Amino acid sequence: MHISFLINSAFGMGGTIRTTFNLARTLAEQHEVEVVSVFRYRDRPFFDPGPRVRLRSLVDMRRHSSGYEGGDPEHALPARVFPRGDGRFPQYSPLTDRRIGEDLRTTAADVVIGTRPGLNAHIARQTRRGPARVGQEHLTLATHPARLKLMLRGTYPRLDAVTTVTEADARDYRRILRLPGVRIEALPNSVPEPDVRPADGTGKWVVAAGRLAPAKRYDVLIRAFARVVAERPDWGLRIYGSGREREKLRLLIDELGLYNHVFLMGPAHPIEAEWAKGAIGAVTSSLESFGMTIVEAMRCGLPVVATDCPHGPGEIIRDGVDGLLAPVGDESAIAGALLRLMNDDALRQRMSRAALAASSRFDPAQVGARYEDLLTALVNRRGGAVHRARGALLGGAYAVKDAANYALKGVRPALQGGRA
Repeated sequence: MHISFLINSAFGMGGTIRTTFNLARTLAEQHEVEVVSVFRYRDRPFFDPGPRVRLRSLVDMRRHSSGYEGGDPEHALPARVFPRGDGRFPQYSPLTDRRIGEDLRTTAADVVIGTRPGLNAHIARQTRRGPARVGQEHLTLATHPARLKLMLRGTYPRLDAVTTVTEADARDYRRILRLPGVRIEALPNSVPEPDVRPADGTGKWVVAAGRLAPAKRYDVLIRAFARVVAERPDWGLRIYGSGREREKLRLLIDELGLYNHVFLMGPAHPIEAEWAKGAIGAVTSSLESFGMTIVEAMRCGLPVVATDCPHGPGEIIRDGVDGLLAPVGDESAIAGALLRLMNDDALRQRMSRAALAASSRFDPAQVGARYEDLLTALVNRRGGAVHRARGALLGGAYAVKDAANYALKGVRPALQGGRA
């Protein structure tokens, strides 16, 4: 198969980029795979797509490049195809509409895969006849604004499949959007086996990682850790990432007197070595579309204390087996879960081994095999549909030809089932 991914930008650091490259690299072991980036902001991608994945872009946004197109007058106008309900709408324009449309109308791919709602709309509306059309959802239906949901209801029926990263979100798509003829499959993000030795559980560090954004609720984690320190001052918390909440969190750390216990470490890449220095992972989000950092921590041998928020943590963590779940926003419960693991070395080691074993189901080879099964079925179904449509057209043509021959002989037979 020739598989083509369409992504907003393949040159940044986001989770969608990372998981797209993970999947593309795995599929490229058996198939011809390309990643088409709408925008190009850097000379080289931050993550490695692998030697077998072809990477190309449609609009050059590198200011130092002779092909820079950010100042094109066409790019200053609002997009007409890319939907306004998608949060990336301000970045898109008639220029991107045209470039994406040209690419989809001329693609040689057997399968085209979009990676966000706005790009899925392009694929549904502009892909030439023939390729299977797949829309990935890396967020959740519940977080989409009403305007975007209305667009999805009208546009997604033109897709062959929609994939979500959790079963809970797949159920929402089936129940709320009701897309006739569209396969809706829950296929998780993949996380490769790290190149570091798993954590040995002796380092007295709780580790968290991700954007310093309101939905991650690091303020809740820091307040919970203030309760932990009262009992276990020998433990510390390291938070990796960057974002607009950094100054607010720094002030909270100072306010609670935790400057010797809680550290804002900034972004780290690769992150695996930092997970492995810890003994417990922590995720206190109010919302997770999946929970990549949970899987990353588990793949490094860390049991994770996470809030049981929609949608991912409860589908990744087996509560009490390879991690612990706590109610969203409950500082006392989060502190209690952390202390339970800190105070019981045997339990922490047992959960560490269980986390390492359970997280292997998110290995790219396993997730890639599930994608391959889906894509093969879609291509075969598409091929059968095209064949049947061609047969119907040919059958109709023969029926009309026969009717004309009979008419010449003064016979007027009824045409049953034939189409001109």
